[in-house]
Amino acid sequence: MSISRYDPFRDLRTLQDEVNRLFTGNVARAFDDEGIARGSWSPSVDIYENKDQIVLEAELPGMKREDFDLSVENNVITLRGERHFEKKEDTDNYHRVERAYGSFLRSFTLPNSVTAEGAAAEYRNGVLRVTLPKRAETKARRIEVKDEESVKTIEAKAESSKAAAK
Repeated sequence: MSISRYDPFRDLRTLQDEVNRLFTGNVARAFDDEGIARGSWSPSVDIYENKDQIVLEAELPGMKREDFDLSVENNVITLRGERHFEKKEDTDNYHRVERAYGSFLRSFTLPNSVTAEGAAAEYRNGVLRVTLPKRAETKARRIEVKDEESVKTIEAKAESSKAAAK
C-alpha cells in the first residue's frame, strides 16, 4: 500500500473540470416535432488579412442563401441564420443524427482600418467569403527621401489604431 499526500483542493479541481466539460460539450438544446435532438451549432470561421483587405470565410454546409443573413454595423460583422432539419419522408426512421441543426449567431469586431463600403460577399459550395477593404489612409506607403547625393526609398508601415489612439 502506498501513501498518498492529502490535497485539500483535489475535489474542487475535479468539480471544476466536470463543470467545464459540461459547458464545452455538445449538449442537446431542445427537441423538435420529430423528437430528434437539436444540437448547438455555429459555423466554423476563418478570418485573415492581406495588404488590401480583411477576409472572413464561414462554412455553411447544406444551407441556401436565404437561410442566413450578414450585416456590418459599428465595426461589428454579424452572421446569423438557421440550418433546418429536413425529414425526407414521413416513413423514415432515423437511428442516428449527428449533424447539428438550429439557429446560430456569430459576431466579430472589425479593426478601425477596414471599411464596410466596398465590401463584397459570395457564397459558393457551402462557403461564405466576405472581403472588407482597408481604408486608404491605413495602407502602407512608399516615401522617397532625397538628399544631396541620392534618393532613398523607405517602406512606411501604416499606424495601427492602438498606436494612433496613444
